Amino acid sequence: MILPLLFFFAEPPSTADLESALKRFVDVLAIVQQQGADPVNTQQPIYEGAIPSMLRRLDPHSIFFDPQQYQQLKEMERSEQRGFGTVVSVLPGRVIILQTMQGSPSAKAGLQAGDEIVAVNNVALARLEPEQIIEYLGQSRQHQAILIVRRPGVIRLSQFVLDPELVDSPSVDRAFLLQPDVGYVRVTGFDPQTPKQLKEAIEKLGGGRLKGLVLDFRDNPGGAVQSAILVASYFLKPGQRVLSIKGRSVQDQDADTPQTATPYSFRLAVLVNAKTASAAEIVAGALQDHDRAAIVGQPSYGKGLVQNVFPLANNTALALTTAFYYTPSGRSIQKPLASGQLEIAQQKELFHTDSGRTVSGGGGIRPDFIVAPEQPTRLRAALEASGVLTSFATEFTQKHTVTPDFDLTPSVLEEFQVYAGERGIQPPVAEWVGDRAWLQSRLKEELFNLALGVAKGDEVEAQRDPMVRAALERLSAP
Repeated sequence: MILPLLFFFAEPPSTADLESALKRFVDVLAIVQQQGADPVNTQQPIYEGAIPSMLRRLDPHSIFFDPQQYQQLKEMERSEQRGFGTVVSVLPGRVIILQTMQGSPSAKAGLQAGDEIVAVNNVALARLEPEQIIEYLGQSRQHQAILIVRRPGVIRLSQFVLDPELVDSPSVDRAFLLQPDVGYVRVTGFDPQTPKQLKEAIEKLGGGRLKGLVLDFRDNPGGAVQSAILVASYFLKPGQRVLSIKGRSVQDQDADTPQTATPYSFRLAVLVNAKTASAAEIVAGALQDHDRAAIVGQPSYGKGLVQNVFPLANNTALALTTAFYYTPSGRSIQKPLASGQLEIAQQKELFHTDSGRTVSGGGGIRPDFIVAPEQPTRLRAALEASGVLTSFATEFTQKHTVTPDFDLTPSVLEEFQVYAGERGIQPPVAEWVGDRAWLQSRLKEELFNLALGVAKGDEVEAQRDPMVRAALERLSAP
């Protein structure tokens, strides 16, 4: 098991060199203060200039926090799980509520699926781009928010006042069967509860009786390394290496799966993409190096560094990279940094898994099977951008009952085609025919989102997901 990092300090630089460098800096600062055209606040050239400039030459992740930034960091750590418990669909200039979590502030206030959030704290969302909406909503959930809402079939707008609460957001948020005895589990992050939640999800799907499992790490930013080691132990043999830690001023450490581990033996495929990072890359890399799983998708982000926050005087702090994570075969997970700390030439070498398969270094985890996301056609892009899919689904669910065994009939598709045409989407017949299968799945997903919850909608989406389909092929391959 991994042990706490034990710091030891390398031989310090020459005292004379350090004193000389500091004297030059002090001399420059003194001249600026005495002779500059405008008065200079001493903190500004140090906090905003000298220290950040020095850290930028190390790596892009080491950061100096001035008093205000350090206070914001501590507040974010305390409030990161606060929110209103609402799942929304963000469209250009529009936000549609898909689901409210039971017992959450949004559910208590009476918000429901299909409601459209028109404004938040007097800011009209119609004026914002989707990226701006997402950022603004993220900021708004930390404090009391006033929502202006349009409800389907109701002319007058309604106002809701919501106070954020601690919302339980499990890191293992999806678990269902893709096929008989083949499960799918999505892990969105690694926190102390992740191993327990993953175990429960697998057991719910069938546990050791499963023939295969697709483990989805896409868009997983990582988290607690200790949780990653426990997750890896569900699939690796007892005593197998999960990661190594190496750094100039930290003691080298190795982390192995516990000798008491009782791993599953079913076939495994892991999905990764460009937003898979940190602890998620640690697990994916260990499973790949030990030939335990087929890695499917796109090359991962490449963040495999150990950072420590050192509090400093005057309520400031320094987040400093102190070491790096390596996979069992010796690959650095961290992509090369400009400073050259990662021995870039060595990282371009090829490495080998337990069975002798070649895997490449250079940072991140390169999948065994590269699968590109499906590119949207002109019709798909128009439908998604217009929000017409969500609008139609909202009106449809107001008039019809959608059950888990619901399937789209040709008449429903024709009704949608007319609905879209009335809103200016009138492509050639060939485009409708070419995208008919996609449209049937996408519209069913949206109906399920609103009528049965986002989890049921995700089950529909998974069936057409090219990466999921590729993973299923690998699980069934000889």
